[in-house]
This record gives sequence, C-alpha cells and structure tokens, in this order.
Amino acid sequence: MIRDATISDVPVIHQMVRELAEYEKCLDEARATEDQLREALFGEHPAAFAHIAQDESGSPVGFSLWFLNFSTWRGVHGIYLEDLYVRPEARGGGHGKALLTELARICVARGYERLEWSVLNWNTPSIAFYESLGARPQDEWMVYRLTDEALGRLGA
Repeated sequence: MIRDATISDVPVIHQMVRELAEYEKCLDEARATEDQLREALFGEHPAAFAHIAQDESGSPVGFSLWFLNFSTWRGVHGIYLEDLYVRPEARGGGHGKALLTELARICVARGYERLEWSVLNWNTPSIAFYESLGARPQDEWMVYRLTDEALGRLGA
C-alpha cells in the first residue's frame, strides 16, 4: 500500500534516508535533520513531497521523496525523484514498483511529461529493476554538483 506521507512520518523518513545513505556508502554526507525534512515536506511552502510504502501490517517499509522540475524543451513540469528506498527485508514485495507507479500516475494525471532520477553506476540491482520498468539511462548527460567550499566560493 502506498500513501501520502504525513508529518508524523518524518522520523521514519529520516531514519530511512540514513539507511539509504548507508547503503550508498555515504552516511557521513547525510546531514539532514528531522526538522529540516519536516519544514521541506510540511512547512508553509513545501519544497518536496513524499510517499510511504507500507507492508500488510501497516508498518512503513519504504518511501519516495520527490519534487517538481521543469522542462524548457517540453514546456511542462516533471517529477524528480530524489530518493526511493525500500528496506532490505521488504525488497521483492513490489513496494518499489508501487512507489514508482504512484509517481507515474501523478505525472499522467497532471500532464507532467518526465519522471527522472539518478542511480549510482554500481547499483546493478536497482539499474536492472528500473530498466525492467522501461526506464532508460541518459548516458549523454553528466551530473555536476557544487557543494561546500566550492559553492561558497562561487556564491560569495
């Protein structure tokens, strides 16, 4: 079962963000706090949205966290999926597909023309899963990022 996240889900979302960061071997980079997530998801001007995947007993076993992007080429919004995570014990139960299906449903219903995300190149189980759904890598595009000191220098 997939449902919209509520403010009471922030602690479990925060925990799963940290679990995902550990899986991706970047736990030291996961600095977001529960308060930051609460503000981003449920503050006066939400900048992100989330869904929760639940098992048969209603326990959260996964989440998606996403925000709107915009294509100047297509002239419409799309969804950028920042995080998709299903706890190891629940993998293979259809939760990841259900989370992506919900985002695709939102895209179709709202006239958004893209659902995009990034995946680490070593994460072959996820890559195979995404490709089984019809997703294709954008090999001709490279992701660039400014953070920390480099961002501060450029923005000063």
